[in-house]
Amino acid sequence: MDLNYSAEELAFRDEVRSWLAANLPQELKDKAHLSKEELMRWHRILAKKGWVAPAWPKEWGGTGWNAVQRYVFEEELGYAGCPPLIPFGLSMCAPVLLAFGTDAQKKRFLPRIYNGEDFWCQGYSEPGSGSDLASLKTKAQKRENHYVVNGQKTWTSYAHYADWIFCLVRTDPTVEKRQEGISFLLIDIKTPGVTVRPLILMDGGHAVNEVFFDDVKVPAENLVHQENQGWTVAKYLLGYERMNTGRIGESKRELRKLKEAFSSKLGDVRFRDRLTRVEVELMALEITNLRFLDRMRRTGQPPGADVSMLKIRGTEIQQALTELAMQAADPAAQETQALERRYLDMRKTTIYAGSNEIQRNIIAKMTLGL
Repeated sequence: MDLNYSAEELAFRDEVRSWLAANLPQELKDKAHLSKEELMRWHRILAKKGWVAPAWPKEWGGTGWNAVQRYVFEEELGYAGCPPLIPFGLSMCAPVLLAFGTDAQKKRFLPRIYNGEDFWCQGYSEPGSGSDLASLKTKAQKRENHYVVNGQKTWTSYAHYADWIFCLVRTDPTVEKRQEGISFLLIDIKTPGVTVRPLILMDGGHAVNEVFFDDVKVPAENLVHQENQGWTVAKYLLGYERMNTGRIGESKRELRKLKEAFSSKLGDVRFRDRLTRVEVELMALEITNLRFLDRMRRTGQPPGADVSMLKIRGTEIQQALTELAMQAADPAAQETQALERRYLDMRKTTIYAGSNEIQRNIIAKMTLGL
């Protein structure tokens, strides 16, 4: 097992790092809450460079990078303080279309996702159907050449920005096994009958929403894969979502900022001990990531259920860093307000992409055989 970067990989890292330093607009760097225009501005800068969708096939605009290069790129984005690339189109819907979509669906949607012309969101969670996603109740009834959708999705990130939403819907309510009878639909969010309502989070930000569907007509051509086989698509998509939740580069940047901002606290033995423990855990997570990469480099195969480890430890470290910042901050300082917002915002990380409790169940069942 080789956990070191090769000379070529180190040269690639330096190339990415230099380009980001020269091309990341300062007004977008480290900004916590961005508008749709700001998010898409950075998206289009990377698209123009040809780096916005590294994992896509080259014929659709991908870079041809290997797994290690893609990992290095993702971590350098986080370490540089870049705005997030919203994953719903680029790294969730697009891989689904590439794997399951028709030629017509690929030609229609992929170029617009790549160029930032369409903003996507994800319609999975419902009231009462979050971690237990197979219990979803939003219905889609087939009528001639279209579906009629009724129901509700919740915690829908960036739905107020979105042009399109991909949804899991129940097309056969009579099946005994809940994972059956579910389909994957692409829905234009401007279709009559779609209503988006904001959910204001405890940090005061507006990132998530409720989405209601009242007799929404969706063309049958917007069905991805086969009717009643949407659970296959959903599992495929969730693997992509969880692979990108470790955010090691971002955590390394936050750790560095924490040390710089609270250097005076490093003389406090208890604070230094807590900080050191998190730093060691982050180093261990990075080594675990490198193990996955080495296996992918040698076999060409993506990680299996054990990718859940990255999600669990990565998100717990993200939260631990915000907790340390809050412990060290002066309650009267103005900067503490920004730290508090980040602390509150990061509470969600151990819930989204499948709660960490569910991830542990997955590891126990699929990896340990319990």
